[in-house]
Amino acid sequence: MDQDLKDNMMGALEQVVDPELGIDIVNLGLVYDVDLDEEGKATVTMTLTSMGCPLAGTIVDQVKTALRDIPDVKETEVDIVWNPPWSKDNMSRYAKIALGIR
Repeated sequence: MDQDLKDNMMGALEQVVDPELGIDIVNLGLVYDVDLDEEGKATVTMTLTSMGCPLAGTIVDQVKTALRDIPDVKETEVDIVWNPPWSKDNMSRYAKIALGIR
């Protein structure tokens, strides 16, 4: 997968907003990687801010919807991982400013 396609996929994922925090999942640092195989199956490796996140299903559905409009993506799998654990250090400067975190 070329860098332009990866950037396009990450850009699409910036449209997925964590409903509790109001910041997109990319700037929150929840997306660890995106990949696309030769058959057009996208794999998004990501985490959540907490293991008991009640909106996990909603976020996964939104990830699939966000990537659906990219012509190369035929199918999307979301792999939720807990290692490495998420921390506020994963957040972009933008997300930290928006949430008032130093």
